[in-house]
Amino acid sequence: MTYLFKALLVLSVFWAGSASPALALDVMEVVKKANHVSYYKGDDGRAKVNMRIIDDQGRERLREFVILRKDNDQTDGGQKFYVYFNKPADVKKMVFMVIKNMDRDDDRWLYLPALDLVKRIAASDERTSFVGSHFYYEDVSGRGINEDNHVLVEENDNFYVVKSTPKDPKSVEFSSYKSWIHKATFLPVKTEYYDDQGQKIRSYTALKVEVVSGHPTVTSASMEDHRSGGKTVMNYSAVKYDVGLPDKIFSERYLRKAPIKYLR
Repeated sequence: MTYLFKALLVLSVFWAGSASPALALDVMEVVKKANHVSYYKGDDGRAKVNMRIIDDQGRERLREFVILRKDNDQTDGGQKFYVYFNKPADVKKMVFMVIKNMDRDDDRWLYLPALDLVKRIAASDERTSFVGSHFYYEDVSGRGINEDNHVLVEENDNFYVVKSTPKDPKSVEFSSYKSWIHKATFLPVKTEYYDDQGQKIRSYTALKVEVVSGHPTVTSASMEDHRSGGKTVMNYSAVKYDVGLPDKIFSERYLRKAPIKYLR
């Protein structure tokens, strides 16, 4: 049984106890719902993450970190992310923080404790490797749904398949991407990125899905680079929603002074 099939089995069980999926949805409604399910479950959230970075020779590097997330409102608008690294020693106490803005580019910071340096991450760096993994910075905090044009290219009993094309092709490394969105839960379980020759260059797969506090949640996922042959697997544990995170911890002050109470 493949990992993806196991994830779909969990979703099918969740679907059996849920209302029937809506029919004849507009593609933007599908995309908005998928974005909400992916990034806006509860008012805030917390998870421990174990990341395995695997190269084309099968060699592995490990990262362990905690993600804190808080929404500004209930309309899928502004949002804050705080990522604190515990392992290995060379990245311990490193912090990645994002303030998602609806009216301008997102604000991103990286705190490097070895240098005691706070570094701003430019908007042009969103599509670069997240701490040496095959996930990009933008994969962690989410891509704005209005940055792409979306077309529903397929619909079957289980999925909406949406093709998305960037409005600003020069700002990204891909020509288009396809997302397989589960119809009942609107959880994206697979995304494939293509170059301008139609060749698949990266692919995201939900490996495991669990229902946490009533929310279908991806607790294991992979990102594969089809050009380099490597991939990264992220496993999530101790996932919680509606933790009650205060706004103040998502500030430059807490890049150097980690909010340990919420990271345990």
